[in-house]
Amino acid sequence: MIKILFICHGNICRSTMAESVLTHMVATRGLTSQFEIDSAATSREEIGNPPHYGTRNKLAQMGIPLIPHRARQMTRGDYDYYDYLIGMDSANIRNMTRIAGGTDPDQKIYKMLSFADYKNNQCLKEANDVADPWYTGDFEATYRDIVAGCEGLLEYLGYR
Repeated sequence: MIKILFICHGNICRSTMAESVLTHMVATRGLTSQFEIDSAATSREEIGNPPHYGTRNKLAQMGIPLIPHRARQMTRGDYDYYDYLIGMDSANIRNMTRIAGGTDPDQKIYKMLSFADYKNNQCLKEANDVADPWYTGDFEATYRDIVAGCEGLLEYLGYR
């Protein structure tokens, strides 16, 4: 089983969208039993809150079921448990690394868009950030980036 944790600042917009999108992609390919997918935050600001209405609305518009979720913070144990910890932007990556103990010895931490341009069995090390729709209000752009990242991730893992 491949265990994936998506992470953003508050765990109500981008990471919950990615959790729902990848869960839907995996289900439509008949791969649900091969994956465990969840999401978390680097901050404590939204703990216990449901996904943002913009995320809920965008997923509904696209016909993607929203995974029931309440925001939670990433823990050091998450680093040990998950195979892939995927952050949405550079600030998330820094905070994820800090939470994981200050390093990434098992090379489990990735930026979401490092998979969007996946080529020749390699992820980009200097990938762009997924813009935070909490600030931009642009859930469409966030959705496009997340779909590209999730499709690239599945390709990276050998599922086209």
